[in-house]
Amino acid sequence: MPGKLKAKIVAGRHLPVMDRASDLTDAFVEVKFGNTTFKTDVYPKSLNPQWNSEWFKFEVDDEDLQDEPLQITVLDHDTYSANDAIGKVYIDIDPLLCTEAASVISGWFPIYDTIHGIRGEINVLVKVELFNDLNRFRQSSCGVKFFCTTSIPRGYRAAMVHGFVEELVVNEDPEYQWIDRIRTPRASNEARQRLISLMSGELQRKIGLKVLEMGGNAVVGYLQCFDLEGESGLVVRAIGTACTLDKISSGSFSNTHTHPNTAPPSNACNSPSKDGKEPVFGEDLPSSSGPPTPFRALPTSSSSPPPFSPCKPCSRQSSSSDTDLSLTPKTGMGSGGSAGKEAGPLKTLLRQQTQTALEQREFPFFTLTSFPPAFLVHVGGVVSARSVKLLDRIHNPDEPETRDAWWEEIRQEIKSHAKALGCHAVIGYSENTSICEEVCILSASGTAAILNPRLKVCLLLRFDDPSPPSCGFCHIPYDELNMPFPAQLTYCYNCRRQKVPDVLFTTIDLPTEAAVTGKGCLIQARLCRLKKRAQGEVNATAISNLLPFMEYELHTQLMNKLKLRSMNALFGLHIQISVGENMLLGLASATGVYLTALPAPGGIQVAGKTPSELNEQHVLTIQKRINDTIAKNKELYQITPPELTEEGVGSPIPEPRHRSRLFRSHSESSDEVSELDLSHGKKDAFVLEIDDTDAVEDIHSLLTDASPPTGFYSCNTETMPGIYNWTTAVQMFTSVRVLRLSNANLSNQSLNKIFTDLCENLLKSFYFKLRSMIPCCLCHLNFNVAVPEEELIQVSVTAVAMTFDKDQAQERPAERFITKDQLQFSLELFSSLEHCSPLTEGRSRSLRSSRSFGGSSVTMVKMTPLSFLPGTRIIKYLGIINMFFIRETTSLREEGGVSGFLHSFIAEVFAMVRAHVAALGGNAVVSYSMKDCVLMENPNKNQAQCLINVSGDAVVCVRETDPEPVAQMVNSGQTCAADGTS
Repeated sequence: MPGKLKAKIVAGRHLPVMDRASDLTDAFVEVKFGNTTFKTDVYPKSLNPQWNSEWFKFEVDDEDLQDEPLQITVLDHDTYSANDAIGKVYIDIDPLLCTEAASVISGWFPIYDTIHGIRGEINVLVKVELFNDLNRFRQSSCGVKFFCTTSIPRGYRAAMVHGFVEELVVNEDPEYQWIDRIRTPRASNEARQRLISLMSGELQRKIGLKVLEMGGNAVVGYLQCFDLEGESGLVVRAIGTACTLDKISSGSFSNTHTHPNTAPPSNACNSPSKDGKEPVFGEDLPSSSGPPTPFRALPTSSSSPPPFSPCKPCSRQSSSSDTDLSLTPKTGMGSGGSAGKEAGPLKTLLRQQTQTALEQREFPFFTLTSFPPAFLVHVGGVVSARSVKLLDRIHNPDEPETRDAWWEEIRQEIKSHAKALGCHAVIGYSENTSICEEVCILSASGTAAILNPRLKVCLLLRFDDPSPPSCGFCHIPYDELNMPFPAQLTYCYNCRRQKVPDVLFTTIDLPTEAAVTGKGCLIQARLCRLKKRAQGEVNATAISNLLPFMEYELHTQLMNKLKLRSMNALFGLHIQISVGENMLLGLASATGVYLTALPAPGGIQVAGKTPSELNEQHVLTIQKRINDTIAKNKELYQITPPELTEEGVGSPIPEPRHRSRLFRSHSESSDEVSELDLSHGKKDAFVLEIDDTDAVEDIHSLLTDASPPTGFYSCNTETMPGIYNWTTAVQMFTSVRVLRLSNANLSNQSLNKIFTDLCENLLKSFYFKLRSMIPCCLCHLNFNVAVPEEELIQVSVTAVAMTFDKDQAQERPAERFITKDQLQFSLELFSSLEHCSPLTEGRSRSLRSSRSFGGSSVTMVKMTPLSFLPGTRIIKYLGIINMFFIRETTSLREEGGVSGFLHSFIAEVFAMVRAHVAALGGNAVVSYSMKDCVLMENPNKNQAQCLINVSGDAVVCVRETDPEPVAQMVNSGQTCAADGTS
C-alpha cells in the first residue's frame, strides 16, 4: 500500500546563538525521509525564524513509512565554512498509519543535540495519504495497533487472544564500527540514534506481520529492549501478545461492557496462524477496567463447531461470537470439584482439548499481567530461567540466528517448568539481559497458570469447580501426591474444598477478584556478590556458578521479609541480576499481601546451632525483637486474619500435612530419604537457622529493614492492594542514583550493606519530598540496577505518587475517584508547588500549555506508569511512544557533576516525550516506562555519556464527569483535560 508523506516546516523559536558577531543565527532546515532530502530557505539573522515552507512530498511504500523516521535537521548557514549543526528531530510516522489514530502530526518539537541537549523548538506539520493496495505479498503491517499496557486496553474488548509474538533485529553498532577508528562524539551518537530508530521501526513492522498472519490486529503488552553488545553488534528485541481487539462503542466506552451477543464483526475469528495451528483462545474479553463479564448460557441446540475443530476460512461478516474455543484446565490438575455424573466425560474432554491446543503452540506465553475477572483459573507459581552466554562466540554478528537459538532455549526451559507445575500457560512473561564486555546473562520469568476465557459456555459454569471466584486462582494446579517440589499444603480457607500452598509467588498484578485483608507493601531483597576478574569462558563459568546461589538467597530474603510482615503472597515479582567486571548485583522487588484463602503465617522462630560468642540469652533477645516486629507490622498494615469456622461446611477440614516432601522420583521408590525436620517442635513456625556470625548479621539486617513513615505506602503493582478510593492527585517521578565505591577491598557483607543503604535512602528521599501529599501511596515502583563500570553501582527508579481518601480506604467500590488537588510538584520538571484552579462544571480545559525550559517550552502532558489516570477515562489511543536518546558531555563538572547531568537529561527526555504526544493530539502518556538508563562516566577526563530508552501509550483522556461530545472537540484539534491534573 504505497503512500505519500507530506511535511511542512512552519517556524522555529528560541534557537541558540551561532554567530558570535551578531548574536544571531542564519538557520535553515533539512527534511529527509529515506534517500530523499529537501531544504528550506535560509532565514537570516534571527533566533525565531519563520520559514513557512511549501509542502515537501515523499512518495514511498508503506514498508518504508513503518521503518523510516522523518528526520528534521536544523543547521546554521555558513558562507565560507561547513554548516554548523544545531540539532535534530526524529518523528515516527507509524501512528498516522492506523485508521483510528491521528490524521496529522502538528506541533512544536524540541530540537535535540546529543552534545548540548535541547536547543530550541521547531514547528512541523506532517500528513500521510495512503493509496489502496491489495498486494498479497506486501511487507508492511499497517493498521496493527501496538499497546505498551499489560492489560486489555481501556475501551477495547478482546475478541481473541492469539498468543506470543517475538522478534529481534541485529546490526553493527556505529560506536564500534568506524572505519578510521577516530570517534567524533556528535557523528557517532547521531549515527547510533538513527540506526536504533530504523531498527525499532523494522522490528515493529515484522512483529505486526506475524500478528496479521495469526489473524490479529493488535499487540498488547509490547515490550521492546536494546542490547548493546559492543563489538558483537547492537540488538533490538521485542515480545508481546497478539490479539484481535474490538473497540467498544462510544456510548459504553468508559466502564461498561457490551453483551457478547452484540459483538462487532471480526475478520479473524477462526483465522489460523502461519504454522496452521489454532489460535490460543477466543472470547469477548472486556478491558480490565470494566465490571465482570456476565455469564450467559448457550442453547443446548447450538450448532457452533466443537472446540478446536479444524478451522475454515471465514468471511468478514463472521461474528466473533461464533468462536467456541476454550482453555479449561486439564484432568487431575487440582479442580476436583463435585460434578454431575453425566458431566464427567464432557469435562474431561474439554480439559484435554485445552491441553492439546496450548501444547500445539510453540510458546504459550502471555505478556499480560492483569486479566478480566474469572479468566485466571489457577496459578502454579513463578517459573524462571537464566543462561550465561559469550558474545565472542557469535560467528557472524550481523545474523540474528544465534540470539534466536539462545532465547529459544530459555523459553523451552520456561515451558517445561510450567508443564511440571501442571500448567499450560505462562502469564506475566518478561525477558531481559545484562551485558558486561563479552559476557551476557539472559533472563526470563513468568507465572505458570491455567486460563479459562470461555465464559459463555454454561457447561463450565454448571460442572466446573464450584469454589468462589475470590479463591479459585490460589488452588494448586499440580497433583498433590506428585509435587515437583516440597511444599506445605492446606485446605483453602475460603471454600474449604481445594488445596492451597502456604505461600504464593507470582509476577502478575493482584487479580481483581482476589480477597485480601489489610494493605500490601513493597518487599525488596538485595544482594551483592564479588567475583574474580577473568576473561572468556573462565569468567562465564564463574558467573554461572554464582547465579543459582544468588537466586536462592534472594528468594530466602523475600520469604523472610514476607513472614516478618505476616503476609503470605507476593505479586509483581521482578528479579534482576546485573553483571559487572568484579561483582554481581541482585535486586528482587514484589508487593506482599495477605490472601485470605491462604493460611496465616506462623511467625518466625530462631533456632539452630549458636556459636560460642552467642549465648542463649542473645538468641532469646533476637526472638523477642522478631515477635515485636511481626506484631507491629500486623498493626501497621491492618492485617486481621479471618477466624476459621466450620459453620456451613459439610465436612470438617482435615489436618494439614506438614512439609509434604513427595518428589516424583521418591514416590515410586521404597527407600525414601528421611526428611530433615527443622520445625523444632513448633509446626506452624518458619525457622531461621543461626550457624555463624553472618547469619546473625542477616537477621539484624532483616529487623532493621525500614518501613515507610506513617501515612505512606508503597508497592510495585499498578495499585496498592487494600486501597481503593484514589484521588485525582497523581505525581510521576524518575530518579537515578550513581554510587562510586571508594574502597576496592570490600567484603560481600560490606557491599550488601552499601547496596541496601543506597536503595533505602532512595526510598527515604521520596518520602521526604512527597511528605505534603500524605496520605500517599507510591505505586508501580520500578527499580533497575546496573554496574556500568568498575566500582560503580547505578539504581534508577520510576514510580507514581497517588493520594487516597484514608477515611474510606477499606471500602471497595467499583470505580470511585475523589477530586483532591494536592501535588507536591506541578510537573515532574519543576520543584515549585503550584495549585490548579478547579474545572468549571460542564466545561473542560486542556492539559497542554507551554512553559519555558532550557530555551524550550514544555508541553503540559500528564505522564504515568499506570495504565490509567484516576478520575479520567481514555477515549482514544494514539499509538506507542518508543524513543531512544543519547547524551554526552565533555564538561561534566560544569554541568553539576553526574547528578546535574542526569537530572537535566531526564528532564529533557520528559520534555521531548510530552512534545511528541501533544503533536499527535494527546494529553497523557500511560504505561510509561524507562527500560534502559546506561551511564558511562570518566571523571578524570570530565566526560560522561548516558543512554535512555523510554516507552508508553499516547492517549487522549477526559475526566469522568465530562459529557461524551467532548470527543468531538479532540478530533477538531482541541485537547480535553483530566480532572485535577496540571
